Amino acid sequence: MPTILGQNQYGKAENRVVKIVRDGDTHHIKDLNVSVALSGDMDDVHYSGSNANVLPTDTTKNTVFAFAKEYGIESAEQFGIHLARHFVSSQEPIHRARIRIEEYAWERIATSDGNSRFIGADDVKHSFARKGQETRVSQITYDGESWEVISGLKDLTVMNSTNSEFWGYVKDKYTTLKEAYDRILATDVSARWRYNWTSDEQRMPNWEKSYEQARKHMLQAFAETYSLSLQQTLYQMGSRIINSRSEIDEIRFSLPNNHHFLVDLEPFGLKNDTADGAVYFAADRPYGLIEATVLRDGVEPKIPVDMTNL
Repeated sequence: MPTILGQNQYGKAENRVVKIVRDGDTHHIKDLNVSVALSGDMDDVHYSGSNANVLPTDTTKNTVFAFAKEYGIESAEQFGIHLARHFVSSQEPIHRARIRIEEYAWERIATSDGNSRFIGADDVKHSFARKGQETRVSQITYDGESWEVISGLKDLTVMNSTNSEFWGYVKDKYTTLKEAYDRILATDVSARWRYNWTSDEQRMPNWEKSYEQARKHMLQAFAETYSLSLQQTLYQMGSRIINSRSEIDEIRFSLPNNHHFLVDLEPFGLKNDTADGAVYFAADRPYGLIEATVLRDGVEPKIPVDMTNL
């Protein structure tokens, strides 16, 4: 049976780019991991090995670094837009560019007043510590006419030490889980949200502000929801973002349920009661995995269902 070529793409993955901006003695860091994937008229290189339409992946790598210097990095989304537009508009065989970016956040190290008179520590504005929280992510896709920008985050660990229950579920002969009326709810949030900005004719969102606000509303909803299930909390998190941010139409979550089980301390003559402050065993696996998409009413879902659980 003859074979034919299906979907294909190529590019340079995981280009680590660190851009330092010096505003006098105050420095600013943008730390990105940029992956480029290009597709278009690439049949010949697969069938015959002809590289006539192939822009070398090494060139795409060089472009990433050159653009960081030439255009700067205002935001991950804006940087990805510059790159995607360049690859599609400058190379005729390339019809579609997808730029995926992870951004690693840094925060300034607070210096001590006590040492400032010796070494000027209170004037130090170039020392940073890598934040241990989430990784910001974005994916920018451009086909020469329309844009798709999907942003989000991963590895944002959150916990509610109370105001969470789980009871009234289906039980069969294999069910051993006890109903809980005061439990820990903890998860590592992986989320992707899609912007309704698709054309250069539209006003572009403020990418930095939008990310900060989406994250804020997500965390507020997590904290303020009295949870009867992680699914309910997920829906409230997504709804809060969509109702608060008009530029976002769709958000998809992948939330592992990081189980915390009460330890049986009765063999030691100790009562382990949540009302008194309990001791838990934090189990890393297996874990429940809750995934869902929340949409603005009337909007068609476009975020791939497997994007948040990779």
